Formats: sequence, C-alpha cells, structure tokens
Amino acid sequence: MTDATSTAATAGTPATATAATTAATVEAVWRLEAARVVATLARYTGDLGLAEELAQDALVAALEQWPAEGVPARPGAWLTAVGRRRAVDQFRRAETLRRKIGELGRELEIDAATAATADTDAALDAVDAEASGTAIDDDLLRLVFTACHPVLSAEARVALALRVLGGLSTAEIARAFLLSQASAAQRIVRAKRALADAGVLFEVPDGPERRRRLASVLEVVYLIFNEGYSATAGDDWLRADLCGEALRLGRVLAGLMPAEPEVHALVALMEIQDSRLRARTGPDGEPVLLLDQDRAKWDRQQIERGLAALVRADQAYAADVSRNPDAEPGTYHLQAALAACHARARSAEDTDWQLIAGLYGRLVRQTRSPVVELNRAVAVGMAQGPAAGLAITDTLTGLRAMRNYHLLPSVRGDLLVRLGRRAEARAEFERAAGLTANTRERALLLARAAACGD
Repeated sequence: MTDATSTAATAGTPATATAATTAATVEAVWRLEAARVVATLARYTGDLGLAEELAQDALVAALEQWPAEGVPARPGAWLTAVGRRRAVDQFRRAETLRRKIGELGRELEIDAATAATADTDAALDAVDAEASGTAIDDDLLRLVFTACHPVLSAEARVALALRVLGGLSTAEIARAFLLSQASAAQRIVRAKRALADAGVLFEVPDGPERRRRLASVLEVVYLIFNEGYSATAGDDWLRADLCGEALRLGRVLAGLMPAEPEVHALVALMEIQDSRLRARTGPDGEPVLLLDQDRAKWDRQQIERGLAALVRADQAYAADVSRNPDAEPGTYHLQAALAACHARARSAEDTDWQLIAGLYGRLVRQTRSPVVELNRAVAVGMAQGPAAGLAITDTLTGLRAMRNYHLLPSVRGDLLVRLGRRAEARAEFERAAGLTANTRERALLLARAAACGD
C-alpha cells in the first residue's frame, strides 16, 4: 500500500506535534491498520464482534494518548497490544473464560512484566514480532473470509467489510450508502450477531469451499466498487472514495492470495474502470458516456497497472489449466479482458467491438445474466448495427428481472435513435429516467429524451 510510506514517515513523531496533526495521523493509521488489528484480536478471542469492540477501545486510547505522548514507533502494534490487554481484562472478569486467561497470560508474559510501561519500544517489539509476516497475513485472510461469509446478506457483508476491513466509521458507512447512522449501526450489529448465531468459525476454508467462499468475498469488493463507480441513488453519479476503498481491499487480497486468478482479474477490472473516473463526468458533475469521453483524461498509469494485473491473472489461470485442463476463465477474468479492450483503444472508432461481443457471449454462457445479455446487445449493436442489438433487447423486455432495470430502456433508446425511430427512443429514455434513483443520471436521460424532439 502506498499510504504505508506516509505512515512510516509519521511514526515516531515527537510529542510536540500539534493535536490536529496527531488526530489526522491517528485517522490515517487507523485506516491502514484497522483490519490487521481486528484480525489479530479475532484470532485471540475467536469472536469477531468482540474483536471489533476491543479494536475500537484501542482507537479511543490512541486518540487520548498520542496527542500528548506522540505517535509510537509501531502504531499498529501499539493498537494491537492495547486491544489484547483489554481482552485480558474482559476475560479476567468473565468466570467462564478462565482458561483463556491462562492462555493469553502466558502469551503476554512480557507484556505483564512491562504493564506499567506497556507502550515502551521493547514491549511493542515483542508484540510486533509475534504479529508479523505470515501470522498477520493469515489473520487478515481469516477476517476477510469471516466478514464476507455467505451466511450474511450482500448488504450486511458490504457494511461489515467496510467496517472491519476498511476501518470506516459508522458515520462514513451511513454516508456512503445514504443511510441514517442508526440504520448503518443496526446493519453492522445484526451482521455480527448473525455470524455468532450461525457459529461461523474464524478460519480460512479449504478446497472447494474456499473457492465458493472466495466468490462471496470478491462479490463484496466489487459491490463496493460499483456503488462508487455508478451510484444507485443520490445527487452524485460517482463516489471516488468507495472506488478507492474497493481497490485497496482488492490489492490487499491479491497480496494475500497471489495464486488466485480471479483476485488479480478483479483488481485488473477495477484499475481499468477506475482509470476513467476523470472522464466520466463533465464540469458540473453530469455523466459522460463511454463513447463520448475524452480519452486523454483516462489515467494511463492506472491502465498499465490494470493490464499488469490482467497478466498476473492470465499466469495464475495458466497454472490452473496445467492442473485442470477443463478450467475456464472466471467471470472477473472475462470482464477484465473486456475492460482491457476498451482501454487499449485510443478512440471509440478503434474499439474491437467484434471481440467485445464475443467476450460478452462467453460471459452470458457462464452467468446466464440478463444484465450481461443487455451489455452484449450494446456490443452487437456496435459491431453489427443497431437493428441486431435491438433484436437482443427485445428478448429481455418481458423478463421480470428486467422490469424495473432502467438501463434496458436506456439502451433501447440509444439503439432506436441510431435507427431513426426517435419518437420511440424518446419514450424509452423517459421511461428509463422514471426508473433511476440517481439525480444526475435522470437528468442525462431526460436530456436525451428531449433531444429526440416531439
């Protein structure tokens, strides 16, 4: 993570730092270290909810002590050590957890010996050495699989992942998804309670279960990204902070699971899509469609990072095929390949629409998704003409799943405009505008309807 550099730079800040600067540092450290702290505490306690509460206690302690004492040399280890001491305190108070007191007491012998000066460098060295390398990676991976467990609804997984993996506050999660703070808090509490009620273990699954659970993890990351890339509601079409958070989680996953092609593919997909953010809105925040975007605004460095991630996905997939010749590229792999087609084209006219239509065909066969079929209609409409694309959309209009999906009439409106059937196109754009909850997108659709004339 690039931000780790800035964290290292602030480590060891003398006590003379201003309170405001230290508070900002605490926030930055927390965003970087929260997941590792929670993961380590969850391993010790075996309870994700308790681990998250202990980590919050440690954060409060940091906010109280660091402004006066300065940021410790190893802030993540400091937070973990404080959380572990809080755990010991709680276990001591719980009659039924005497056994855990002994276990933690032995592990924390050095900590006990330095209890009065627990945040000394020596104590932190001991904690940090234990919670480093493979052990901390394993903890983090366990946390990822627990927070994104399929026993939770998609909404609950997203909220819990942002809280324990992203380190976002309840207020930040509420703002991101246009919820009240009370609703966001309830969603997180219910998620933790559901994990406890289901007896979900703090572990990384093996074999086929690992692959199945990984799909749930990746779905959460991509849901977060998509909400940032094209907000479903509200006044802003984009939320770059959510895209950035999803990318950060994806990069962490890629480091933890380097042999998984779908992890690299998802990172590639998000990098390439995120590279277009500056071109996706106009001066007043209005949406700019892909074919109308100024490609000079695309972030070429980010595209290169995405293409490099796609190469890693290809290599991991090739390794899979060497073990299992029947292995197929996953859905994120195909979507990343699609995104790469757009990224490599210097102009809309240079786009290889036949290749894109073919990739969408493979994706439809894998997913059986009508939304993917709609995307194929767009590609076919570009490769073979609008009539061919419109014919595909005709097969979707009667589907219940697409009844309230605003992009179906939007795509049909575009194809009808190209066919010169402007009155029909206007009706489709107006219907699409009535279905979207996003203010910016509604304005764009109504403008397109008006451009069709009476």
